[in-house]
Amino acid sequence: MISHLEGKILDKNDKFFVVDINGVGYKVFSHSGILVKIPEIGQTVKIWTHLCVREDAMDLYGFLNNEEVDFFETLISISGIGPRSGRKTAQRLILELKTKLAKTVVLEKGGRFKEMGDAFEALVSLGYKAGDVRNILNELPKEMESVEDKVKAALKKLGRG
Repeated sequence: MISHLEGKILDKNDKFFVVDINGVGYKVFSHSGILVKIPEIGQTVKIWTHLCVREDAMDLYGFLNNEEVDFFETLISISGIGPRSGRKTAQRLILELKTKLAKTVVLEKGGRFKEMGDAFEALVSLGYKAGDVRNILNELPKEMESVEDKVKAALKKLGRG
């Protein structure tokens, strides 16, 4: 797998850009929201990637951070959804995402959302993987309110892993 690329932009259009790394050009597909944030031709970029391997092609998709890669991988794990899915699949995508994202995203009612977010950021900044941190935080008892308690409990669970 290719987790990220860092090099100079050789070409850029509305569907992809090309990154030159030591004389090898990597064609990286992306969407317009990311493409507008990619530096101009000749400038250096660091991009996180997902390599999609099929029978007839190997396509590289670029993202601004690793969390976007995780989200993309969650999306394409849904049956019938791929990097180039059209609009007609949106209804089914929404239905299936309700269950998948409930496991992936930390969503809480009331004041717990901020504490969960602070605990999440603290643990990720310590070097733990975002997916592991989300899973552990979602397993913690709802009565646990302080950020400190959440981080301590999560560190114990992550340490056992």
